[in-house]
Amino acid sequence: MTTASAFRTDTQRWRAVTARDRSAAGAFLYSVWTTGVYCRPDCGARRPLRDNVQFHTSCADAEGAGFRACKRCRPNQPEASHDTAIAAACRTVAAAEAPPRLADLAAAAGLSPFHFHRVFKAATGVTPRAYFLAERRQRVQSALMARGTTTRALFEAGFGSSARFYESARADLGMTVRSYRAGGSGERIRYGIAASSLGVVLVAASDGGVCAIALGDDGEALVRDLRRRFANAALADDAAFRKSVAAVVTMVDDPAQAFALPLDVRGTAFQQRVWAALRAIPAGATTTYAAIAKKLRLPTAARAVARAVASNPLAVAVPCHRVIRSDGATAGYRWGVERKRALLAKEARKR
Repeated sequence: MTTASAFRTDTQRWRAVTARDRSAAGAFLYSVWTTGVYCRPDCGARRPLRDNVQFHTSCADAEGAGFRACKRCRPNQPEASHDTAIAAACRTVAAAEAPPRLADLAAAAGLSPFHFHRVFKAATGVTPRAYFLAERRQRVQSALMARGTTTRALFEAGFGSSARFYESARADLGMTVRSYRAGGSGERIRYGIAASSLGVVLVAASDGGVCAIALGDDGEALVRDLRRRFANAALADDAAFRKSVAAVVTMVDDPAQAFALPLDVRGTAFQQRVWAALRAIPAGATTTYAAIAKKLRLPTAARAVARAVASNPLAVAVPCHRVIRSDGATAGYRWGVERKRALLAKEARKR
């Protein structure tokens, strides 16, 4: 197995440079003092003399020593050529019943395990194991909501038996069995409803923070949807929660202000990345599904991004209303296109 430990000595690193060893990519960088540039180990530039070369652990290290990035191998730029391989790895991990071996994922991507791990985390924001756990968590939650029985849901999510689930729930998922089960089973979800300039607002929160914000015309319909999403949780219309509801209503009326309440954002690893990108869009600005996909270094995933945006459970707090189509149309909003236009108009007036 090729890892960073295989390139700890200068002799090992120089051997990798002379061989233009791709498996060394990500393990170190080298610079050439006669040219003033630094490169990846597998750079295709003319091979330098050994006496003119020194090695670095990072771009910051090389640039701190006074070298600039090579314009041929671009060591300070993301490796876009890996996008397809990482996307394929994500599909493999998402469909797996057990965490795939890092060595197997790396081999399929044509990378060393060390380099694959680094590139995967840079692209997804999480490690392959964390990605697997998030995907399996989402499969269980979705199956429990659809099936209503724990045993069947666990089998559909890839657990060979309920015993495997209970054994791994805390160690693998970082959650107790009670908090992990069935659409909030064992949880207490507080909620409240209030009127706003955009209609009825429902706000719900777990012990971890606000987990749902919905907009609509019918408060009872919003509560029914909340009960469907958290089918096995103990839901309570809590009068003490009304201060938090009022804070959300204020934000709906003035969406340009920052959201100050803690959030309990639940979704797959990919959805989490998309929703994090949404929260980075400043008030008064808009972007497109394609632009977000490009920002996530998955330029062909615009449709997947659109699905994640449409699944956002936290209106306004996660500002999915700031995403429009490439042709400038505002079509597509979970809580109604007219509300989307109204939110954008409110923010535009604040600029």
